[in-house]
Amino acid sequence: MNISTWQAELSVDSRCELGEGPQWHASSGRLYWCDILGKRLHWHSPATAESGHYLLDQKVSLAAPLDDGGLLLVGEHSLTRFEPDSDTATHFADFEADNPVTRSNDARVDRHGSLWLSSMGKQAEPNAGSLYRLHRGKLEKLRTGLTIPNALCFSPDGAAAYFTDTPTGMVMRWALDDQGWPIDDPVPFADFSNHTGNPDGAVMDSQGCLWLALWGAGQVVRLNAQGQVIGRIDLPTSQPSCPAFAGADLKTLFITTAQEGFTPDQLAQEPDAGALFSVQLDIAGLAEPPLRLT
Repeated sequence: MNISTWQAELSVDSRCELGEGPQWHASSGRLYWCDILGKRLHWHSPATAESGHYLLDQKVSLAAPLDDGGLLLVGEHSLTRFEPDSDTATHFADFEADNPVTRSNDARVDRHGSLWLSSMGKQAEPNAGSLYRLHRGKLEKLRTGLTIPNALCFSPDGAAAYFTDTPTGMVMRWALDDQGWPIDDPVPFADFSNHTGNPDGAVMDSQGCLWLALWGAGQVVRLNAQGQVIGRIDLPTSQPSCPAFAGADLKTLFITTAQEGFTPDQLAQEPDAGALFSVQLDIAGLAEPPLRLT
């Protein structure tokens, strides 16, 4: 099988310790992403090449666009409404606030405007994490016993969710009903247990292919509907964490990266670790719906 290849280029030298959760905010023309460990929310405007960041009071893994404007921050102990124009935050709901072991991890809005979000142990404690769905303002637990939940994304028709528990190396596919709720148990979709790198964040394109970051391999791979690798993006740093489509035509794939756990020697070898990278594609992403809280 022929594999298409691309080379990622430096977009924003954000130097995140743990860059994660890139999310396109179409109404403002901004891409948002988080430095979870650095407690920062970064933004970048592709149209103007401007960028900046906000300081946060907790570890945050995603800033989801709301249908009424603003953002919902998915944090280590709470969900918070955030208004970028005024830099103001309002508590919305607790999130595992009674569990000091965990923090939030991967999250993404589904085709119904509901938020799937996850938790994990702050030290990646085995089985400490869970998977939830925030549907019309009500938080429901979907799965427990996860270690590092990742790769949350959804098929274009909303009939399937994808996720991984990173240490297993296995990306799973979960059938959904017409309201976006899981049916039966998830099934294996793609096995990376014997592959260099570990499955991390993922996003779906308009052709129904899944783009998956491989932490430790310096790659983002494109998988077809059968879970086969049909494309590869190479990065100059080894820890890509999550991709997201952005821009007016949704044909720019942005990729967050991390320098978490690096020694000074590793940082010298990978000076762009933690930066935001991008690739121009002739493949469009999906316009993800904003989050509905009511």
